[in-house]
Formats: sequence, C-alpha cells, structure tokens
Amino acid sequence: MKEILIRQKQVLFFIIAGGLSAIVEIGSFKLFSTYLPHFYARETNFYGVHYPLSNIFSTSCGIITNYFLSIWFVFERGKHSKKKEFAYFMAVSFFSTLLSLGFFQVFYSFIFKDNINLFFYTLSPEMISKIAAILLVSILNYSVKKKVIFNG
Repeated sequence: MKEILIRQKQVLFFIIAGGLSAIVEIGSFKLFSTYLPHFYARETNFYGVHYPLSNIFSTSCGIITNYFLSIWFVFERGKHSKKKEFAYFMAVSFFSTLLSLGFFQVFYSFIFKDNINLFFYTLSPEMISKIAAILLVSILNYSVKKKVIFNG
C-alpha cells in the first residue's frame, strides 16, 4: 500500500514538474518564435521546417528546468553517478527533442490550421502544435526516466 501511495505521489510530482517545465518551454517558445524571425527571416520556414531554432532553444530551456525539478522533487537518485545520470538524462532528452520536433512539424503542417479562441487568450497553430507535441513526448519521458535513469 505504501509503495502505491509513493508511486502516485511520484506521478503527481512528475506531472507538476512537467507542467512547470512545459510553461517554461511554451513561454520561451512564444518569445523565440516572436523575436527570432526578426533576426533570422528563415526561422518561419527553413526548408519546410517551421520555427527550428525556436523549438530547439525553447525545448532546451524546458529540458534544463525539468532536469532540476526531477532531481529535486520527483525521483530519488538511482544507481548511476551524477555525471552518468546527467548524461543519460541529456541523451533521453535529445531523443525526446527529435520526437517533439517531428510531432510539432506534423501537427503544424497538417493538423492545426486555425486559431483556438479561449475567451481570454487565442492560441495560434504554432502554440497548439507545441503543446500537443509536449504532451505526447512527456508520456515517453516519464517511463524512460523512471526505468532507465532514476532506477535506484
């Protein structure tokens, strides 16, 4: 019974840490996707890839935030050294970034074409695509991080 409560607590903390990391990622994506095209015109469409630098920079911000929240609040230290743990975390995050970029491209190019009005804020197709990509990849992230990286 205690193990079930601990597991549920861990999932709740992972969701909170993921939510905070997603806020950092989405917020920084909004900033980067708004201002980077002024400096780099091809940012909106770089050989068919939409907002590549904005995605990479914002995802990096989210990954770093998530790493620190994960080691402080979500997972206990595993059997790996801190350096190895960080290297595994970054490797998983790199793969997750590629998946997220792929999902974003599919969502932005084929699925989300219109704004969504939330009464107090309007979500653009870029933002909807980014949010959807984050949600999909976060499920994979929890499983891999729990079983491979923080598997004390």
